[in-house]
Amino acid sequence: MQNSQPALWARDHTLFGVCEALGEDFGFNPLYLRVALAVLLLPAPAAVLGFYAGAGLLVLVSRRLFPNPRPAAATTEAPAEAAEVAETEMALAA
Repeated sequence: MQNSQPALWARDHTLFGVCEALGEDFGFNPLYLRVALAVLLLPAPAAVLGFYAGAGLLVLVSRRLFPNPRPAAATTEAPAEAAEVAETEMALAA
């Protein structure tokens, strides 16, 4: 079974996926970065847009050079679900 997860920029809850990708790479909630950029957008829009564009290019290059080798969450949960099903079947058999 192949996991068909859309690209970061194609997901419904992202604009271009920059904050989401940075959150995944560095292990923090991307909402924090989104809020910080939104707040800073009012006093310095050019700086924020420049940062966002630069971060987007950095994410693009890093994702192309170093693809994410981690398995998707659905594939890592499958053995746990199979174990639960086996336990349930054994309980029913007893």
